[in-house]
Amino acid sequence: MRREREEQHVAISSRRPTRLRLAWLVTEVLAPAPIAAALLVVISIHSSSTPAAALGWALLAVLFASAIPFIHVLWAVRRRRLTDRHVGLREQRLLPLLVGIASVLVGLALLSSLGAPQELVALVGAMMVGLIVSLLVTFLWKISMHTAVAGGAVTIVALVFGAEWLVLFLIVGLIGWARVKLEDHTPSQVAGGTALGTSVAAIVFTLLH
Repeated sequence: MRREREEQHVAISSRRPTRLRLAWLVTEVLAPAPIAAALLVVISIHSSSTPAAALGWALLAVLFASAIPFIHVLWAVRRRRLTDRHVGLREQRLLPLLVGIASVLVGLALLSSLGAPQELVALVGAMMVGLIVSLLVTFLWKISMHTAVAGGAVTIVALVFGAEWLVLFLIVGLIGWARVKLEDHTPSQVAGGTALGTSVAAIVFTLLH
């Protein structure tokens, strides 16, 4: 069953109708890891005094808050401990989330102790809280991590750069459509993920910032 699920998403890109190919592309390109990494880079640049400092903080933040958790998932898929890199089965999500929480916590401690910009520290703190809440929810329900991360990212961009950036929620809607179209989530799971990511980001980032 694991191999079948892993191969299903790959097959969609070449053998399924146009809408399913688009949904697959959206799911891959706008996955949590690349969105989180892009947001960390943007906030690092915005909050740092020099390009060199921005590069250093971005590399450190991306390593612990995006790269290490994603590498763990890829490793687990390769070892067939996970069905796919989007961790479609709820019962398989606990360990990846725990690894993500541990990695983000280390990154947060390093950023704080090394004097990273408060805006970046607040972002990574919001990510950690989001992962913890997602872990608790996962014991009972499978929410969409795609829309949780995307919703949180849009919220933080709007808080930092202005309310006009809320238009990016159109992209969150596109991601939600893709997850439902691929039958990886129900509409309620997509909405739940969006609500969780948005609310955690708004509350935690504002308090820490």
